[in-house]
Amino acid sequence: MLQPGTFEVEVLPDPFNPGRSVEAIRRSWLFGRNREPRRGKVRDIYELNGHLLLFHTDRISAFDLTFEDLIPYKGIYLNLLSVYWFNKSKKIFPNHLVEKVDDRTIKVIKAERIDIEWIVRGYLYGSAWKAYSRGIREISGIKLPNGLRLAEQLPEPILTPTTKSEHSHDREICKSEAISMGLISRDEWKVLEEACYKLYEFYCSEAKKVGIIIPDVKLEFGRVNGMLIQIDEPPTHDSARMWSIKYYSPGKYQEAHCLDKEFLRAYLTRIGFKGEKHPPKLPRLLVEQIAIRVRGCYEVLTGKKSIDELNLMSLDELFQRLEMK
Repeated sequence: MLQPGTFEVEVLPDPFNPGRSVEAIRRSWLFGRNREPRRGKVRDIYELNGHLLLFHTDRISAFDLTFEDLIPYKGIYLNLLSVYWFNKSKKIFPNHLVEKVDDRTIKVIKAERIDIEWIVRGYLYGSAWKAYSRGIREISGIKLPNGLRLAEQLPEPILTPTTKSEHSHDREICKSEAISMGLISRDEWKVLEEACYKLYEFYCSEAKKVGIIIPDVKLEFGRVNGMLIQIDEPPTHDSARMWSIKYYSPGKYQEAHCLDKEFLRAYLTRIGFKGEKHPPKLPRLLVEQIAIRVRGCYEVLTGKKSIDELNLMSLDELFQRLEMK
């Protein structure tokens, strides 16, 4: 199925093989140039006889923008980790995976997407911490106690759903609003709320076995033939935060040993970029560190490596190295 000329590629230095180069994939045309896929931020999506083919490119996004810079091998490891998680979690809740087609592509059931992003949070971080630090003590209807620190584990996981929009920023949405908007029925909400907590508990339990904390995760669901299933992606570098248990320190930022996209977001914040203009060019050293984290996320969660074998760099170390160049 995958023929030469099927891809738009960029030749980049190989972050794992010094002195060598690798082709990173920007776009695909799996069925020829006359059949344009629907292009998401990082995946190209093809319809195929009642199914979808999800092709994972090497694009990366942040702040709702897709960058020009590509991350070598990113699509491969997002795809492989998705297959790993979907196969393991299907006993917890059914999902859309049919089969792995190749290292970058999976075949999935085409479902009617429910336009809600279900974010389960077990730790106080990201937008929840920003709200809490401003004095807000109720998040998505859940009251939080005083005195919590940045990155601290919450008394119990909370669900903070948002709308899912292709053209605007997501916003918080509550159960009654989602039902009144016709996004979901009352019975469906009950089923998916329970599914979110069960899946999060499962993911956290599995990750803990290999020394990883999953502070939060974004989940999506769809309908097919009257049945609810998990769609999109399970916890990956792009859809969840991943911290090292060994280096976890409440009260501090966790990016030095994270295996998620927060490392990129923290870099962008430090240089003053918040998504309000054209994305900046990413320095080569940053691209290498992102690639290490994407592959490392797969290798650590599947038990192939420990986090200490990944040669991760903190943000301070990154900027020191960049200033030396």
